[in-house]
Amino acid sequence: MTKGNINVSVENIFPLIKKFLYSDHEIFLRELISNATDATLKLKHLTSIGEAKTDYGNPKIEVVIDKEAKTLRIIDQGIGMTGEEVEKYINQIAFSGAEEFLEKYKDTSKDSGIIGHFGLGFYSAFMVAEKVEILTKSYKDEPAVRWVCDGSPQYTLEETTDKTDRGSEIILHIAEDSTEFLEESKIRELLLKYNKFMPVPIKFGMRSETLPLPEDAAEDAKAETVEVDNIINNPTPAWTKTPSELSDEDYKEFYHELYPMQFEEPLFNIHLNVDYPFNLTGILYFPKLNNNMNIEKDKIQLYQNQVYVTDEVKGIVPDFLMLLRGVIDSPDIPLNVSRSYLQADGAVKKIASYITKKVADKMASLINENREDYNQKWNDIKIVIEYGMISEDKFFDKSDKFALYPTTDGKYLLWSELEEKVKPMQTDKDGNFVILYATNADEQHSYIQSAKDKGYEVLLLDSPIVPHLIQKLETSKDKISFARVDADHVNNLIKKENTAISKLNEEEKESLKKNITEAVNDTKFTVQVEDLESTEAPFMITQPEFMRRMKDMQATGGGGGMFGMSGFPEMYNLVVNSNSELAGEILKNEDVEAKNSKIKYALDLAKLSQNLLKGKDLTEFINNSYKQLSK
Repeated sequence: MTKGNINVSVENIFPLIKKFLYSDHEIFLRELISNATDATLKLKHLTSIGEAKTDYGNPKIEVVIDKEAKTLRIIDQGIGMTGEEVEKYINQIAFSGAEEFLEKYKDTSKDSGIIGHFGLGFYSAFMVAEKVEILTKSYKDEPAVRWVCDGSPQYTLEETTDKTDRGSEIILHIAEDSTEFLEESKIRELLLKYNKFMPVPIKFGMRSETLPLPEDAAEDAKAETVEVDNIINNPTPAWTKTPSELSDEDYKEFYHELYPMQFEEPLFNIHLNVDYPFNLTGILYFPKLNNNMNIEKDKIQLYQNQVYVTDEVKGIVPDFLMLLRGVIDSPDIPLNVSRSYLQADGAVKKIASYITKKVADKMASLINENREDYNQKWNDIKIVIEYGMISEDKFFDKSDKFALYPTTDGKYLLWSELEEKVKPMQTDKDGNFVILYATNADEQHSYIQSAKDKGYEVLLLDSPIVPHLIQKLETSKDKISFARVDADHVNNLIKKENTAISKLNEEEKESLKKNITEAVNDTKFTVQVEDLESTEAPFMITQPEFMRRMKDMQATGGGGGMFGMSGFPEMYNLVVNSNSELAGEILKNEDVEAKNSKIKYALDLAKLSQNLLKGKDLTEFINNSYKQLSK
């Protein structure tokens, strides 16, 4: 038997390991199973090239709890180690790796954004164990050995006859403050969290399985039940296969395997597979989002060689794709670094760029393959596409091929179709293409109808990031502007050469404006007299495009605050039709009280059309309306 001291240069390294990022100490199981997987796959490689003269067979990794003995065992049938290799890999390399890792991060708070802790490896066992044993037998024809360490720098290493089969067994004598790891439910939870898709089968206990009855079985025959290994993982998840091996149903089944509590089907998926200039595989799914930007649950999961790392993928996945779900697996993403380093890493930037391009290409192919189906799905995917157009220039450059602009009539137009079908009619006298849009077809119905009466098309842009999107489009394309359909009278939104002739002269218009301003007596409203068709509404409330847009942008975390719009009061224009009958009546009526009553009633009707009449004002309006009926 050999006794020895591990060369320790970091003072009290075992207490440090015990305390290290304590909230994350459950990762010991991931580390130990990752090591067991590596040992198994190394054997597979050595047997495939003829270097290991042994039968690879169908190896598995087994996790065994013994509550009475207070042990947790991780058993593999992999490459195993000789005594010399234990001395080298456990006492020297593994320990120095753990020591270096802890020295680098021991003063780092758990909030600093370290992603994963690969590198801590075998010695993470001491986070939960007061003593650790290794029983191991190499695939080479050498004796098995036992290594024991009780959390001090001393260890023992001796030959043993307790192990006769190839592989390694790690025995953790669980510490008193970590007995939760002797609970079957806890270990199952961790195995499903970190090791659900490991490439080697993981056995955790046994389960009952009912055998099918033979075709000629008697009517009263009972099916036989047998005990079989409970394999807790799926060693060949969908992302490890090629798209040609998978059906639509396979993709859907895998989606529900990733998110068991997600009952809705995904809209479609994007299969990622690249091996140069970096390695990356994965599957991204578009869920039904509508206008929901909640990304707190069912997030994209990051794996490294099928080992779960995190679902905090900011910096690896472009921001706009954080709304998607699925899996990314890459051995090339550095995991032991802060997120600020990660975001500056060249390989990571290339990965983000590749994913962006892949999504853009997928969108273009989907709309070409089945335009009608794509149109129907637009409202569920538009948030992702619009967010991408705003935040990623390369994505924006490709977006004309797949970004849709729905109309209030239920048509879906590409940008090229918008220019072809709408631009000729909606170009103003200065040659600008004015795109009218609504954000709520019901609330803005009267304004939409006024625009349609002129032969104009109105888009329905109702996602929460529309203000940012239209600003991006206006600054990126020549001679276009967006105007919400209720921002002004349609004649002012798209100014043409011809103007309506007013029944009133300038002096009468000024008098009309003065009368209405005094009667309204509300600083929120700026009265403007316009020469409109006599058939159009006498009063119309509009909100200036710039001001409303800045407020909308502020509400969705945009630039409104930069323009001083934070807490800015509501401001509206009260557009008065000089050619309406009401305008003439106001001017002729010398009874101030009766005149003001008419103005107030007309204002209330205009407010009602904009959903601005509320509370006490609405109650009074309804009561007055009933009184009018009884006269």
